[in-house]
Amino acid sequence: MDKKITVGIVGGAGYTAGELLRILVNHPQTEVSWVYSTSNAGNPVSRVHSDLLGETELTFTDKITDVDVIFLCLGHGLSADFLQKNSLAKSTKIIDLGNDFRVNNTCGERTFVYGLPEIFRSQIRAAQNIANPGCFATAIQLALLPLAQSKLLTNEVHINAITGSTGAGRSLSETGHFSYRNNNVAIYKPFKHQHLAEIGKTLSTAQGENIAELSFIPVRGNFTRGIFATLYTECNLSEDEAKSLYKNFYKECAFTFVSDAEISLKEVVNTNKCFLHVQKIGKKLLITSIIDNLVKGASGQAVQNMNLMFGLDESCGLRLKPTGF
Repeated sequence: MDKKITVGIVGGAGYTAGELLRILVNHPQTEVSWVYSTSNAGNPVSRVHSDLLGETELTFTDKITDVDVIFLCLGHGLSADFLQKNSLAKSTKIIDLGNDFRVNNTCGERTFVYGLPEIFRSQIRAAQNIANPGCFATAIQLALLPLAQSKLLTNEVHINAITGSTGAGRSLSETGHFSYRNNNVAIYKPFKHQHLAEIGKTLSTAQGENIAELSFIPVRGNFTRGIFATLYTECNLSEDEAKSLYKNFYKECAFTFVSDAEISLKEVVNTNKCFLHVQKIGKKLLITSIIDNLVKGASGQAVQNMNLMFGLDESCGLRLKPTGF
């Protein structure tokens, strides 16, 4: 590609916007034209995202100009309002990191494709607008898609997934303060988390029929980044058959890998990878799924979708080093 992709970021002060900037300022095929934040207009981006000092001279703006692609990093429910209030060129592609269009996928004349590359890659390549998946949704769907495509999600699936504090966003809340999170673990929204709707829609599409019940217990963790999910369901596959199913399903995927060894969260933190581990215990198939909630669960996956939309290599700008230790 001769001409770089011009990028605008809306909601530029949040965690997902900061993660996007860290990726895009080093992406070989993008040029960040502006970062929109009415509350920070005129301030250097590095004043809010202090780790970007020396990486970019961008300042926040409250003006929007035409670009090739806009990433919406707004609070849930605010993206539709932004699109209705702002006139954007029809040629501008939109990638929404909120939950506005993951289930109900239209806004005016724009129709959004659900941006999970592992199953919707061809649709994403042809899309003008993308609804980026949620973080829990990404980890859970990648854990269950091979079973769904083989029509094996016929028994209740029990899910326990713990997420880092960055999953709650940058604005402080009672459960986001250090004094609450430190040395503390708590469940929230048991059996009714908002990501269940998009998970159910994708898995039912893959299975070609309604799936079994998903019993999901989300957990707030006392760490900053990552999602560690464990899922189990009764299944007639042997362990070897299950491993073969999963490895074949993901063999062409750029960022999702099945590990023979047990996995731990630091192996994927700061990367766009999802690691999966599968084992059979009695009649139950146990799947472990790990991602970085801000990268594969948000901004990294958004850039992965952008790469596909513009005909780039899927992994362009996303070969990121994990924490590891």
